[in-house]
Formats: sequence, structure tokens, C-alpha cells
Amino acid sequence: MFWLAMDYRVNPIGKTCAATGKPLEPGSRVHSVLVERNGVSTRLDYSMDGWSGPPADAIGYWRAVIPWPAAEAHKPLDTEALLDYFQRVLEDANPVQAQMAYVLALLLLQKRRLSLDGSRTDGDVAYLLLSGSRGEGPFEVRDQQLAAAEITSLQAQLTQHLRSTDRISA
Repeated sequence: MFWLAMDYRVNPIGKTCAATGKPLEPGSRVHSVLVERNGVSTRLDYSMDGWSGPPADAIGYWRAVIPWPAAEAHKPLDTEALLDYFQRVLEDANPVQAQMAYVLALLLLQKRRLSLDGSRTDGDVAYLLLSGSRGEGPFEVRDQQLAAAEITSLQAQLTQHLRSTDRISA
């Protein structure tokens, strides 16, 4: 016996059973078959109830599970909205806002919308010196020395706020 390697393009799992026409439900097991008809390879998916074995013209068959729909992909945040919010947060002297300003600064640095011009210290307090990539600033943000979990929590709050105010890029 020998194996012959051939390349076939296989489509994603179908939405209905090839035998019954009923919808294939996420999480359910199916039998998938590759057939060639009129010179075109086609994938057929069968529910467990609709499966009576592979068709005579099957090239190959296997079992699969219908995947759950992927969560809606989030649109990226608009860097201009981030910078606008950053500037408004800097004007507020609230300690929670100071933490948000720090997280915004980190995000804007990552997105290259802000650049780090240096730092300064005043006693035990460190400050980041920043400027905008289009000449905005200068900005001074206190280093909040937040733990990774705190940064993640503040980023989630920020994302929620910007999404609720519809400040997302299209």
C-alpha cells in the first residue's frame, strides 16, 4: 500500500446538514465529507442524525464539531479620541483620573501617538515628560507605579467608556 499526497481546498463547515437540510447547531458533532463532483471538490457536512455513511464518491471523511460563533471583533480605539480624552483627564486633579491619565499615556505611547521626551523626579515622585506626534503638549504625567492587574482594569474601564460614548474608529 502507498499514499498519494494531493492538495485539496476544503471549505469551512457548512450551516446545514447535507442530508436533512436542518441547521447545524454550534457545539454539535458532525461528519464531514470531501467529494469531487464535476471536477470541483466540495465539502458536505452531515448531522449525526443525517449520517448514513460516506457517499460512494467520497475522497475522504472525518468527524468535526460545529464551532461556536466568534465573539464580535472589537474595533480599534481611535487614537485621536484617546488623545482628546487624555488631555481632558489631565485637567482633572482627581487621583483616579491621574491613574487613568497614566494608562492613557501608556496606550498612546504604544500607539506612537505620544512620544517620551524624558522624565523628572520631584522628591520620591517620578513624572513622564511626553509630547504628541503632531506637536501637542508638552504633557507631564505622574508615574503611578501600577501593578499589571490595575493597568488591565483601568484599560477595561477606558475601553468601556470610549465604546459607550461611541469614540471608536470605523
